[in-house]
Amino acid sequence: MRLWDMELDAGTGQRAGRHRAGGELLTGLDGPVGLAGRPDDARVAVGALYAEHALGLIRLAYIMLGNAAAAEDVVQEAFCGLYRRWPQLRDRSKALGYVRSAVLNGSRSVLRRKPAVELADGHQPPASSAEAAILTDETRREVVRALRRLPSRQREVLTMRFYLDLADDEIAVAMGIGNGAVRSAAHRGLISLRRALEETS
Repeated sequence: MRLWDMELDAGTGQRAGRHRAGGELLTGLDGPVGLAGRPDDARVAVGALYAEHALGLIRLAYIMLGNAAAAEDVVQEAFCGLYRRWPQLRDRSKALGYVRSAVLNGSRSVLRRKPAVELADGHQPPASSAEAAILTDETRREVVRALRRLPSRQREVLTMRFYLDLADDEIAVAMGIGNGAVRSAAHRGLISLRRALEETS
């Protein structure tokens, strides 16, 4: 059974609707118990983090992978990994950065095994006309296709900057690189993305 019971916006991977509470994510997990010997401490903390950030992380993985089920699996494994390692996490403020890095690494692993696929059709947001809906959907698909053709670092930086609205320092932590490298990758990626979109227009 999937953790997220929602419809998929074909343009961005953004989910609409309901998702299960963070507590349910961890139900039945067995793992090392820390935090003063209380398994509920890790369950509550990771569950709260999940409730607040899971949808954005699914969006990140979905844009990179083009497959909703694979994106869900990557995010689920990232949160399960955080739960298992919670007792060893000395600075709890770095938990979100850990999960973002895990989602990036999980997505990279999936891409090494098989290439990204085209975005599947899904729920379409309301549009003023049928023509506008078609143009909007096709534009989004072109952007994502062009984004996926970028080198991995540029693709990841632009995805986190524009689809997760992360600051450069947050992207740097998630990717394990410096702020200057983030800005450089974003600059080069935007030039390449603009050129690719001009060629298809």
